[in-house]
Order: sequence, then C-alpha cells, then structure tokens
Amino acid sequence: MSTLRGCWRTHTGEKPYLCDVCDKSFSQRGTLEYHLRTHTGEKPYPCDVCEKTFGSSSTLTEHRRTHTGEKPYPCDVCDKTFGSSSTLTEHRRTHTGEKPYPCDVCDKTFGSSSTLTKHRRTHTGEKPYSCDVCDKTFGSSSTLTKHRRTHTGEKPYPCDVCDKTFGSSSTLTKHRRTHTGEKPYPCDVCEKTFGSSSNLTKHRRTHTGEKPYPCDVCDKSFSQKSILENHIRTHTGEKPYSCDLCDKSFSQRGTLEYHLRTHTGEKPYPCDVCEKTFGSSSTLTKHRRTHTGEKPYPCDVCDKTFGSSSTLTEHRRTHTGEKPYPCDVCDKTFGSSSTLTKHRRTHTGEKPYPCDVCDKSFSQRGTLEYHLRTHTGNKPYPCDVCDKSFGSSGTLTEHRWTHTGEKPYPCDVCEKTFGSSSNLTKHRRTHTGEKPYPCSVCNKSFTRNYSLTIHLRTHTSEKRKKQGHKAKTKCNSQYTYSVD
Repeated sequence: MSTLRGCWRTHTGEKPYLCDVCDKSFSQRGTLEYHLRTHTGEKPYPCDVCEKTFGSSSTLTEHRRTHTGEKPYPCDVCDKTFGSSSTLTEHRRTHTGEKPYPCDVCDKTFGSSSTLTKHRRTHTGEKPYSCDVCDKTFGSSSTLTKHRRTHTGEKPYPCDVCDKTFGSSSTLTKHRRTHTGEKPYPCDVCEKTFGSSSNLTKHRRTHTGEKPYPCDVCDKSFSQKSILENHIRTHTGEKPYSCDLCDKSFSQRGTLEYHLRTHTGEKPYPCDVCEKTFGSSSTLTKHRRTHTGEKPYPCDVCDKTFGSSSTLTEHRRTHTGEKPYPCDVCDKTFGSSSTLTKHRRTHTGEKPYPCDVCDKSFSQRGTLEYHLRTHTGNKPYPCDVCDKSFGSSGTLTEHRWTHTGEKPYPCDVCEKTFGSSSNLTKHRRTHTGEKPYPCSVCNKSFTRNYSLTIHLRTHTSEKRKKQGHKAKTKCNSQYTYSVD
C-alpha cells in the first residue's frame, strides 16, 4: 500500500515529508531519512571490502559493484553497461541530448543533478572537499580523489595499447584517442576537431577572445588556467621543476621535459613532410607551418603575420622598443631570451654547434646550417625576380630588397636606412667609433672584418718583400764568393 502511495505522489507532486533542518521536502519517508544523513554525516552502511561507508543501502549496493565489476544496466543504444540505473539514465542523455537540469545563474543546462551541483560551485566559489596532505580545496569529491594521487603517485588506469598508466579514467580515455586518432569534439566555428572537451573549450577562446583567468599582479589575462599559473611564476621567479642531470630549473613541467631531451637527444615528433624530427609537439606544429605557409598570428600594428605566438610577441617589441632580457655581463638588453642566449656566447666564446665536415664550430644552429651549405653547395632559397639562389632565407629576404629598394633598417643617430641589419651594424660603428676587428700583427683595429682582411695583406706583402731582399742578398754574396 505504501509503495502505491509513493507511486501516486510521483503524479500528484505531493511531498509530505519535510526536513526540519532545511526547507526541502520529500515524497517518501525513506528518502527523507537518507537526506537527514547529509546533515548529520551519519553513514551506517559499511563496505566489507574497503573502508568506505555510505548513507543508504542502495548506495552501498552500487559501490560494491566497483569491486565485483558487475554492471547490470545495459544501454539499449550502444554497447555500454553501467553499475547503477541512475548512471544509465544520465548516460542515455548523451544520446538524446536531454539536459533537464538548468543553472539558475547562467544559461547552461546539464544532464545530471550532480553535474549541476558541481557547476554551481563555479559561481559560488565553494570548494567543500579539502586535501588532508596539503591545503588545497576542491569543488567535487572526484577532483579531490584525482588530486590525492599526485601525492601518492597512484595511477590505477593502465592503457591497453602502450605501457602508460593514468591517475583518472577520463585522462586514460583522452590518451586512448592518441592511439585511435578519434577527435569527437568539433568546433562549431571552424572545421577543427579535438580529442577532449577541455581542448575544445580552450580552442573556442581563440575565436571569442575570452581570457577568463586574470593575473592579480599585473593587468594581463589568459585563456587557460595553466598559462596563468606559468605566468605567475614570472613574477615570483619560482622554478619548481629541476633537472636531475644538470643544475637547471624550470617554471613549467613541459619545459623540463623538453630540456631533458637535450641530454638524451630524443626527438619523438617527426614531420610527415620532410625528415626532420623535433623534441616537442609545439615545435613540430610551428615547423609544419614552414611547409604550409600558414601564419595565423597577425600583428595589430603592422600587416605582418607570424607562424607562432612567440615570434609575434618578439616582433611586437620592435614596435614598443621593449627589451626585457638583460645581459648579466654587459649593459645590453634584448627582445627575446633566444637572442640573449646567442649574445652570451660572445662573452663565453661557446660554440656548441660543430661542423662534421671540417673543424669549425658555431655559436648558433642556424649559422651551422648555413655553413654546411658551403660544403654541399645547396642554395634552397631562389629569388622569384631573378635567377639567383641563396643559402638562407634571411639572405634571400635582404636580396629581394635590392629589387624593391626597401631599406627597413634605420639608423637611430642619423637619417640613413639600410637593406640589411649587418650593414646597419657596420654603419653604427661610424658613430660609436667601435673597431671590433684587431690586427694580430700590429696595434691597428678595424670596423669591418673585410677591412682587416685587406690590411693583413699589407703584412704578408711586406714579408714577401723582406724575404725577396734576403734571398737576393744571399744570392749576391754567393756569387761574389764564387768569383773570388
């Protein structure tokens, strides 16, 4: 009879059982009793396999199936099975698209009440689940469980294709897609697809320009929390990821992983167009654009576009004049960390890039690649105006300006402009008086290496004259001796 009355109440909406702690009401006494335990914290149903306890016998029954592996609730659309009827109901909504739980703050809807509850905490900021090892708190128990594994190192979800293991089932699911190539999350603006909903969300911000993670130190905002966390370390100077092979430390885990490959030589990311391999997926992505010509990062000051965000950032500094990388030996500053690294080698004399044909070494990889072409004769950069070819893209660019007349390098002292940065550097020495090329024979110095080369011939010419004079004197003395 009581079951019949409970059934009627699902039709009438009657909820005669009131909670005297909060304002909720229920259609069945048992449901009220279960609810009251959320206030008292009472969990009278212990699991006989593990140490967990539960507030209802039905929840305990569902939990036991995590030990037995029993999943008695099959989906009639796909081949998945579930350990509880409620989980099956939620799953079915992934097929129907039904989302009956709306948020009363924003316009989002959800397929389950638990997901809605978690979402509401993004508005309230509530994080009721605290870690008992560190002081972090979380908005859901599942997120706390995943976090705890960062302390214990537990990774209970193994991949059945490779030997990797993961701390959560969702991370394993994402990883499996790297094997299958599945990308079930399409962007509704462009044609790109993604292997996870989180990556799709991040991608969408490239269209909307949304940057929901502001820095509370400066006025910058970021599209991803991880990027904000990395940025904050530029203020604090924190570098929590140390290399166990050398004494370097890094602010990002990914940078450490990339750095470790400089020790091992590992380059696990091959280009499918040419034979080059790379130490990181991001470097491979940038490289691919050299084949496709894609330059998705436009400058908002001039009309130039770039193949990577980092190159755009460095370029912007040519407009702002910002040079945030100072040399700790001299007073020079630079617009990029890579340029600073190259400059430091002028002080240390380090030349870490040796040629495997001759005995020369170079301070920059690009200079080595350019040098190697002097052995092979390869000139892969042809001019589309005349029939000349060049060994580097930079040399080709400067050559093109001889056709266009463009001189984009102005002197900041006088009004002259130049078609190459090297010519500008040489010209600046006429203002500074700098002569960085000293003669090893006499005490003269020169502004250009070419001038030094010409000067050195005056010494070799004098040497030849002296040697010729000595030979003549010796010859005459021998001749006189023979006559006597």
